[in-house]
Amino acid sequence: MIPIRYVEPVFRPPSEAESLILPVTDGCSWNECTFCEMYTAPQKRFRARDEVEVLESIRLTGERFGDQVRRVFLADGDATVLPTRRLLTILAAIRTHLPAVRRISSYCLPRNLRKKSQTEVDELAAAGLSLVYVGAESGDDQVLAAVHKGETFETTREALDKLGAAGVTRSVMILNGLGGKVHSRQHAANSALLANATQPEYLATLVVSFPLGEQRFRAGFPEWEPLTQHELFVETEQFLSALELKRTVFRSDHASNWLVLKGTLGADKERLLAQVRQAIASPEKAHLRPAWARGL
Repeated sequence: MIPIRYVEPVFRPPSEAESLILPVTDGCSWNECTFCEMYTAPQKRFRARDEVEVLESIRLTGERFGDQVRRVFLADGDATVLPTRRLLTILAAIRTHLPAVRRISSYCLPRNLRKKSQTEVDELAAAGLSLVYVGAESGDDQVLAAVHKGETFETTREALDKLGAAGVTRSVMILNGLGGKVHSRQHAANSALLANATQPEYLATLVVSFPLGEQRFRAGFPEWEPLTQHELFVETEQFLSALELKRTVFRSDHASNWLVLKGTLGADKERLLAQVRQAIASPEKAHLRPAWARGL
C-alpha cells in the first residue's frame, strides 16, 4: 500500500494517470466556482496538510518504492496556495527521497500567484515544480463574474505570465459553453485573447457539464441557457479562428467533448478548423463521440 492518506474523492488531470498523487492540501481554498463540483463534498473542506505528515509520506514512499516513481502530482485543488517556504520544503523532500522523479506538477489558481513574487515563483521552478494546470475557464470578465470564479482576464494573464517567466510549463483549460447562449461569442473571443496574450505550452477545451445538477450554477447565472451540440461546435470554431499561437499543444479530448481534436497551434490550425467545420456542416460525418461515452 502507498503510505499516503487520501480523502475521497481524489481528482487529478488525465495526463497525471501514471503519477504519484501526493496531497499537500485537502479540497480547494476558493471553492466558490458555481460550475465546479469537485470539492463540494463535506469531507473535502479546505485545509493544509500537516507538514510533518506530508514529509513522512514522502519518506515512506521513497523507502517502499525507491526509484520507481517518475512523476508526482501535488493535490488537491490548488497546492500553490501553500507558503513558498513550505512548498520548497516539500520539493526538497521529493528530490531527496524520490530521486527518480522527473516531473512535479499541481493545479494552480491564479489568485495564489498574486501572493507570490516573481522571485518566489522562480525558486519553486528551480526546486522542481515544472508543470501547473490553470483552470482559466474563460477570458471574459462578465462570464467569470457570473460563475463566481474570483478572477478576471488580467489576474489570470498576470499569473500565467509569472509562471512563463519562471520557465514553468502551463496547461490552460477553457470551458466550452460556460457563457451559455447569451455570452457565447464574447466568451470565445476573450478566451482566445487570453491564450494569445500568454502563449501557454498546453491549451485544452472541455464542455461545461453538471453531473450533480444545474441548481447551484443557475442560482448565480439565471440567464444561462446551455448550448446545443451545434452551438458548441460554432463556439469552438470561433475560438480556434481567433487563436494566434506559435507553438501550443492543443487538446479537446476530454470525456465531455463531442468532437475530439488534437494538434499543435498554430501548425495544425487549419486542419483543426476543418474538422470543426465538418462537424458544424455534417455532424453525421464527423466521427463524434457517442452520447453514452460522455458520462462523467
